[in-house]
Amino acid sequence: MNVIREDIDALNALLKVEVKPEDYQDKVSKTLNDYRKKANLPGFRPGHVPLGLIKKQYGPSVLADELNKVVNQSLQKFLSENQVEILGNPIPKEDEEVKGDFAKPETFEFTYQIGLVPNIKVALSAKNKFDYVKVKVDKKLIDKQIEDLRRRYGKLISSEEVGESDMVLGQFVELNDDDSIKEGGIMHSSTVSMEFVEDKKVKKELLGKSVTDKIIVDPFKVSKGGADTAAMLGVKEEELENISKRFQMTINEIKSMELAELNDELFDKLFGTGNVKDEKTLRERVKADLEGMFINDSDKMLTRDVYDQLIEKTEVNLPDEFLKRWIKLSNEKPITEEQIDADYENYAKSLKWQLIQGNIFKTNDIKLEQNEVIEFTKGLLVNNYAQYGMPAPEDKELTASAMQVLQNRDESNRIYDMMAEQRFTEFIKDTVKLNDKEVSYDEFVKLASK
Repeated sequence: MNVIREDIDALNALLKVEVKPEDYQDKVSKTLNDYRKKANLPGFRPGHVPLGLIKKQYGPSVLADELNKVVNQSLQKFLSENQVEILGNPIPKEDEEVKGDFAKPETFEFTYQIGLVPNIKVALSAKNKFDYVKVKVDKKLIDKQIEDLRRRYGKLISSEEVGESDMVLGQFVELNDDDSIKEGGIMHSSTVSMEFVEDKKVKKELLGKSVTDKIIVDPFKVSKGGADTAAMLGVKEEELENISKRFQMTINEIKSMELAELNDELFDKLFGTGNVKDEKTLRERVKADLEGMFINDSDKMLTRDVYDQLIEKTEVNLPDEFLKRWIKLSNEKPITEEQIDADYENYAKSLKWQLIQGNIFKTNDIKLEQNEVIEFTKGLLVNNYAQYGMPAPEDKELTASAMQVLQNRDESNRIYDMMAEQRFTEFIKDTVKLNDKEVSYDEFVKLASK
């Protein structure tokens, strides 16, 4: 076999594969003889069908299969031995006829198109400056976190009047426009959480109300809308558009959350026996936990900012026409050129990022070793066990489970992506100049959601 490369330009090339009879004849003959041994045709004993008849019936398809195998093997060998980096896979040259006669097989020549990985230069060094946004863990945030912890371990008690954070159990009855009860209308008992009532006027009307009090409300203003409103009224979501916006709500019960006391019992539940012994230590521990919790989000924001800058400023030329044709040919389901064009910009952006990240990894010798991947996967499994309150198994069993997870292609890709992002973030923090910037929690949330 002979493979010849012809460069079209910096991003496109052709590979011409010449296949001679000695490259495929023995394999074709062996396959046809195997067919002959298994063939069961009327008038012939099994295994005694004339070879000529077998060749006539199966020869062209067997030849095509063997040629396909031989060509693919030769292409992969050529690319590997010559260290040719390509995008996608080789595809048959458009409108190019195969040179060779299947009726009288001799020498064949196949021509394939390849898209070449572009040469790129990534500018990322200590000269690059980025903000590293952190949450300012102040007294207000610590107080809120401690209140949330006390609420989590608190208990509901009956209350006489509706308060800011109470749960109000009531009966909802649908009304007509004149506020009379609608015949055949909705009647359903449910709960309203005062914390989630955003309409200030409605909230003001509810505050201070007592059991048996009645108030006319718009159900959409005492719920989150959509599925939440439908569940509150006991109807299907698609039925909401036909219901009244005036309901009589009769308060049947009011529940207040009695916060757990700040004592040793709560401290031990939260942090283990004896680790926190007073409120001062509690506040220090909560502050440290909050700072640790926000690090992942700060890292993601940094990575996002670096991503945006590199995508914008790194010149990455792609063989667009080749890639569009490769997408069309490699897609499992039929896809139109219009569909490809509509999504190509997103695809190209994603591919550019893969090339930029790959260039950084290669230039800086960043590798994901198999043993590291296994250890990382074991860590994920340990966290999963902890979420369900279960102890992790022995290391031998945990390792076996990790290797089994990695045999799943989708899971393996997901884990490698997670590790690659982690390594990339570590590289950024070690490479660029970071400007620590503390912001309030609310400002942090706004920045993170961009």
